[in-house]
Order: sequence, then C-alpha cells, then structure tokens
Amino acid sequence: MPNKREALIAIINNEQDFKLAHDRHWYRIPVASANKWLLKRWPPTWIAFYHTKALAPLAYGIYHHARVLDIRRMYRWQLFPNEPRNNKSGRLYHQILFEPLQAFPKPILSRRWRRIVFIQTTMEKLFSAVEINDLYDDSPLEDRLWAELKRRRIAAERQEFVKVKSQDYALDFAVYCREGQLDLETDGDTYHTQRKHVASDNVRDNSLGTAGWLVLRFSTTQIRERMADYCVPAILDNINRLGGLDDARHVPRRFDLNTLDDMAQLSLFDDLDKD
Repeated sequence: MPNKREALIAIINNEQDFKLAHDRHWYRIPVASANKWLLKRWPPTWIAFYHTKALAPLAYGIYHHARVLDIRRMYRWQLFPNEPRNNKSGRLYHQILFEPLQAFPKPILSRRWRRIVFIQTTMEKLFSAVEINDLYDDSPLEDRLWAELKRRRIAAERQEFVKVKSQDYALDFAVYCREGQLDLETDGDTYHTQRKHVASDNVRDNSLGTAGWLVLRFSTTQIRERMADYCVPAILDNINRLGGLDDARHVPRRFDLNTLDDMAQLSLFDDLDKD
C-alpha cells in the first residue's frame, strides 16, 4: 500500500521525456533500477522532476510535481508501440501515471551541477524545501548536521556521488574548499562499529584520500551532544586549512573559530530579516 508521505524525485534530461510527463502524465523507471535504488521506499504517492541544464529555464532544479495515480509494469514495446522493435523492446518498466504537472511557486534549485539518480523523500520535505539539499531524508543524524551547516551558512552538497577510478562513493556531505574537498560522514554507532563495515570504511577513506578528499567522521554521540564544541570547530578548522570555503565568492571564505557563537547568531538573525 502506498505511503501517503513518500515522494520521489526523478530526473528528466530531454525534451521527449518532459513532453511525456507534461502532456501524457506518465514517467518510466526500469524495474531493475527501481529494485536497486528504490525498493525500500516504494511506491511513492508524489513525484517531482529534477531538470538538467538542457531543460531548466534558470538552473538545475526541480520545477514541477504531481500526485501519483497508479503504477503499472509495462514492457517498452507497450509504452512505445510505434518504436521499431530492437534489443530494448523487451525491457520491463514501472510506468508511473500521475495527475497533470503542477509548477512549484519557487523552483527547488541546485547550487551546482549534481549527479542525481533518484531522491527519496517525504511530502513534507518536498513542499518545504528551499534547495536540493533540503530534500534528502536518509537519517536524523544527517538532518541534524545539515541544519547546523545551514545555520552557519556552510555550503555543502548532501549525498554527493564521487567516482574514484571505477568505484562510486556516496558522500554524506561534500564541502568544496579552495585547496581541497571535505567529506563529512555521520556514522551511526551500531552500523559503523561492526567489523566488516570498519574494514570497508577504511578502504573507502583511503581511496577518497588518494583522490584528494579529507574524510571527517562524526559519531552519534558527537553529533547529538558535541555539535558546538567538537563537530563544528573540527569542520571549520579543516575548511580554513584547505584554503577557505569555495562557494562562488571572489575571496574564499574563512572562519574565525573564536567567534563561533556570534557567527551562528548573526546567521540566524540574517535569515529572520529576509523573511
């Protein structure tokens, strides 16, 4: 039974697929892809679409959403009966049928190009998000760290995919600095203390380190109880060591660790003034 809170962000990167979504109100996902990426939170009740630069009028972002009406399993030849038969004709898809697309009052934009496959989120996050990173719904620990990064205006990309040689890695948070990159990981105590995960984390961190990423790992206790006195200072100290935050400013942004409370309070009041 569909969960009324589940929402799916899917990608549209060409005119043909957008026309199908806009005019005929359906979208397709290969069943194999759904089994790989979506099975734990399937099916969705809402769908929204991330447009690449080829379609986005302003920037990469999410411009439309719709309520899902039905999901059917269909072969490609059934979806495209006028397409000449080929080796793709027998592929099986989920055909997602939905109500007419509705435009968001303000699009949910991305600060930079993102390699996005799917984003599984909630209805609440979908309709309250200001930017792409607000949508992710993977863990309460990530949400807590994300709220703190936003409060201090530290630009980060959630669930950033990075390829090192032939291996893909999903970073909890990627922070881009003038002289390097930070990978911020929120490690749930139970999962990451298991021996097999410790070993895989070691290989992962070494691979990312070789590719120029500095990995910082924060435990459940550190995020819940030591955000202000440990997590934030560690992040800001390493941003400074890597030349400052590279967030499209002419001068890289550095942080004064002696005024952390003042900086957070100023950011909070600045946000209130803009409302």
